[in-house]
Amino acid sequence: MKKIRSEAAGTVWKLEVAVGQSVDEGDVLLIIESMKMEIPVCASASGVVAELWVAEGDMVSDDQIIAVIN
Repeated sequence: MKKIRSEAAGTVWKLEVAVGQSVDEGDVLLIIESMKMEIPVCASASGVVAELWVAEGDMVSDDQIIAVIN
């Protein structure tokens, strides 16, 4: 189980994956909008998205857990 954390504070602009979806290391999981910049959050391991702890429009803080990959 690998916990994925946000890299910046901001708003979840777009989810690129869904629970149950297979991902490879480096795949974009979601995009955070912060200070008019789009910041992609990538998978740090290959596996299956087990949990998404955020939805589009949610506010996230720096280093917040946002997803879990098994």
